[in-house]
Amino acid sequence: MSDSSSASELPGRNDDVLELNKNLERMVEDTENMSAQLTWMAYDMVALRTNPEEGASMRQLEEAYQRCRAAVFGDSAPEPEGETDSASAKKPAEM
Repeated sequence: MSDSSSASELPGRNDDVLELNKNLERMVEDTENMSAQLTWMAYDMVALRTNPEEGASMRQLEEAYQRCRAAVFGDSAPEPEGETDSASAKKPAEM
């Protein structure tokens, strides 16, 4: 009797184990993604502290990109400039 009851529980346990494995894999992948983002943030911070002029250069490049994008796509609205301002305002706060 105990053999038949344990045999009927195995498929349910296998499903639980598979679901647990999927959840663990997803959590590991999320952790790896966060680790990569933190690595890039640390790299950016070191680069900016080593060469403070790099931040100004990046802002100039971003502004040039927004002007080119506006010229190519015909955007004449001040939206790209607003994106540049908000993006540059976020960068120091993130670091």
